[in-house]
Amino acid sequence: MKPAVLIVDDSLTVRMDLSETFESAGYQVTACDTLRSARNALAHGEFSLVILDVLLPDGDGLALLREIKQTSDRNGPPVILLSTEAEVRDRVRGLETGADEYIGKPYDSIHVLARARQLTSTGEPVEAGTAPTLLLIDDSATFRSEFQEVLEQRGYHVVTAETGEEGLRTAVAARPAGVIVDGMLPGGIDGATVIRRLKQDLIFRDTPCLLLTAADKPGDELRTLDAGADAYVRKDTDIDVILARILALLRPMTATSPAEPPVSSLLGPKKILAVDDSATYLNELASELRQEGYDTILASSGNEALDLLKLQVPDCILLDLMMPGLSGRETCHLIKQNETWRHIPVVILTAVEEAQAMIEGINAGADDYIPKSSEFDVLKARVRAQLRRKQFEEEYRTVQHRLLEKELQAAAAIRTLNLELENRVQQRTAELQFANEELESFSYSVSHDLRAPLRAIDGFSKMLLEDFDHQLPAEGQRYLKVIRQNTAHMTALIEDLLALSRLGRTAITKRRVSIGEIVCQAIEDLKPEQKGRMVEFAIGELPAHSADGLLVRQVFVNLLSNALKYTRPREKAHIEIGATTVGSLRDSGVIPGDLVDPQARVYFVRDNGVGFDMKYADRLFSPFQRLHRSEEFEGTGIGLTTVQRIVRKHGGRVWVNAAIDRGAVFYFTLGE
Repeated sequence: MKPAVLIVDDSLTVRMDLSETFESAGYQVTACDTLRSARNALAHGEFSLVILDVLLPDGDGLALLREIKQTSDRNGPPVILLSTEAEVRDRVRGLETGADEYIGKPYDSIHVLARARQLTSTGEPVEAGTAPTLLLIDDSATFRSEFQEVLEQRGYHVVTAETGEEGLRTAVAARPAGVIVDGMLPGGIDGATVIRRLKQDLIFRDTPCLLLTAADKPGDELRTLDAGADAYVRKDTDIDVILARILALLRPMTATSPAEPPVSSLLGPKKILAVDDSATYLNELASELRQEGYDTILASSGNEALDLLKLQVPDCILLDLMMPGLSGRETCHLIKQNETWRHIPVVILTAVEEAQAMIEGINAGADDYIPKSSEFDVLKARVRAQLRRKQFEEEYRTVQHRLLEKELQAAAAIRTLNLELENRVQQRTAELQFANEELESFSYSVSHDLRAPLRAIDGFSKMLLEDFDHQLPAEGQRYLKVIRQNTAHMTALIEDLLALSRLGRTAITKRRVSIGEIVCQAIEDLKPEQKGRMVEFAIGELPAHSADGLLVRQVFVNLLSNALKYTRPREKAHIEIGATTVGSLRDSGVIPGDLVDPQARVYFVRDNGVGFDMKYADRLFSPFQRLHRSEEFEGTGIGLTTVQRIVRKHGGRVWVNAAIDRGAVFYFTLGE
């Protein structure tokens, strides 16, 4: 269903001009010349848009605007006021009453159409999956009609324009997937300029453009491609070849759905606020700007400009430097101090060409400074440059905003994750606390309930041997001795288990300790195990380290005890204690792969004992795992497990290298 537009204006010329423009764009138009006929039309129909003149023969157009806004809900039709710019207060009254747009006469019908499409949302990009839209710009009505028919037969949706200016505005409204433009166009904009303007716009920089021309001048193709065209084709080229070129240009675009534009288009309806106390210059300036398709708002003083800014924010401000009342410099300063207006480009216009005047304008916050002249081409080019700069800044702010949103989302996710983690830690802490309490209870049972019957078994066995040995046969006495040996082993095993359990719950206290002194104390503790044997200790340089001295002493006691035990078959036991670095051991092949710091300190205990097969080395540090029979070497299988627990509590590693009948070397680190 076509969108309906109500045009209310007492000028027959205006009604006919706008009716033709909107009907050709696919609107259903109702035109009225009085308030009475307009009210009747509104009472009997629904409209997507109302275009309303302020001065009508039978009343004030603002009265009808007020009625529309009071009787309609917020989804009612948008209203564009169309009136002269003779009085600034008319624009102020209109916007204050609730107008969605105010366009001054003389107007540009294509500009009115583009703004109407924005307000009625009919200018949105074509949805993914529908026919691609092509914009065809050519001044020949015959060629447009014939080529449009060919393209539509191939499945394209085609919108057309006759001039370059109309084509640029239509591009904003239609958001085509591709643009086909004639090289020679009437007016001031040729095909190459159309393409250059499109490619300068962030919205259309990726839109493929094909220049189709009947001319064949040397260098045309190069100049066209330099302007940004994606293809250059002559009109007398075979039609199938032209269609193939169009398909090739559109192919990358049809693979994905069009993205929502991050910023407004440079080519869309732009408002320029021109402020000058000279009515002659102001009207001349407005005429030039309207030829470029800009909606020009006029003000004759700085105060009027500030009043207008409160109701309508323009895209650029042209500001005379020398004005009565508020000067251009003072007005610029007030604009740039306002948070809402400070991003609007301000261009100072003045007949004064003094350097000091330019410096004052720039210091007040102006974005550019242009001497007044009857030649407006430079001014219009500078305005386009400022609008282009504003668009890039908008894109930058949009990207920054999106990045900030992503950072906030990530931060919120991290906070949520930390709260999941905190709950999990609390839960695990509670579980571990319960497990520790259970372990404490078990330890208590072991230390009291289990050891008590063992002491009874051992005590009564001893009493039997002492009191009734003459009555027991030799075999019975041997049995009792075996019982006592096993109860002693069981008691030692329980003591080792309790010590291992306490180690897991013991917090370490690090301080700088002398490893050499600790080794000497451990050797002294093990003197009973050296009695009656030839034992040689070789103690190398042992640098001090930050560690828990009592626990490190236990490590050396266990490792040295282990070395004394497994060197017992040797006539002379040789035990070496020393220190080295990871880097020094790298070539020996005995370093674990995850130790990468070459300066990390490594302590070791080496013996010349019976050794063992390295294929069983992974069992060595597990509780109760022994590589020799108990008849050969006593022990509970807990000592090396204790060593590993202590080393890990220090953030270190322990490992071994050995061979059968060639001794063993135990290495360990103690972390940083």
